[in-house]
Amino acid sequence: MTTAWIALSVMISSEAAAIARVEPFWSWNTPIVWTAFILFADSVVFHARRSSWIRSNGREFCALALVSIPLWLVFEAYNLVIRNWYYVGLPEHFVVRMVGYAWAFSTIWPAIFGSAELVGTWRGTTGLSPVPAPQPVSATMRFSAWSIAAGALMLASPLIVPAGIAPFMAAPVWLGFIFLLDPINRRLGGESLFEDWETGRRDRLKNLFIGGLLCGLLWELVNYWSRAKWHYSVPIMEDVKLFEMPLPGYLGFPAFAFECFTMYVFVRLLFTRSIGPMLPAANWPQRSRPIAL
Repeated sequence: MTTAWIALSVMISSEAAAIARVEPFWSWNTPIVWTAFILFADSVVFHARRSSWIRSNGREFCALALVSIPLWLVFEAYNLVIRNWYYVGLPEHFVVRMVGYAWAFSTIWPAIFGSAELVGTWRGTTGLSPVPAPQPVSATMRFSAWSIAAGALMLASPLIVPAGIAPFMAAPVWLGFIFLLDPINRRLGGESLFEDWETGRRDRLKNLFIGGLLCGLLWELVNYWSRAKWHYSVPIMEDVKLFEMPLPGYLGFPAFAFECFTMYVFVRLLFTRSIGPMLPAANWPQRSRPIAL
């Protein structure tokens, strides 16, 4: 647990320094805190399970961090249309700014997954690992067609509505990839959130939901006092905020956690053809065996 205590100390120290406007923490608080949070969560999970992303499958963790950058850029591209957030206080030098982007964006998926694993440990369940029994093919195929069509329509909607309506189309963006990709993942033999729901294996859903909300609260807390930060221009309840985020926006963080899972499973299937669980299920108090890509 030494790593966990060190990481927690870094998180608290960086946030305190950012509030006091002490550099480099004021300008780099977000990636520093989130790197420390990922190490904290991983250490706590490993201490409880003897299995964690970094210590049990470092190759997959590195892949997750690298893939996190282009996956988040998908949402940055959507933001060019919906214009729901913008950045201030970024480094003026282009290379330094790009390094900052890459560092910050590479922590997003690991933070979401680490948070879900942490919640699973707290709840005494596995984090992201359960593999439910499959449902009948006919029901799966019938649902898949409707879900894929609905997801595609959601993701296309910000691009086809009038420009004045586009800023109100955040919800379809934060939900569309779930409906589009989860049935595809299921058909390819990968892990599926809809399958979890249908088979009554809800622990992974609960862990992602709570973990996403936890990440959202911590993201906004860290962002609020940072110099390099984001502001929201969401045209809904703009004056009713917790930190920078309008209150309704916090509902998007659990949905985003589901999207993170679904998108990563799809990419994992696409590039590695791996249909097994990302990590072995916990088997307390025995040591779990790592799974290689």
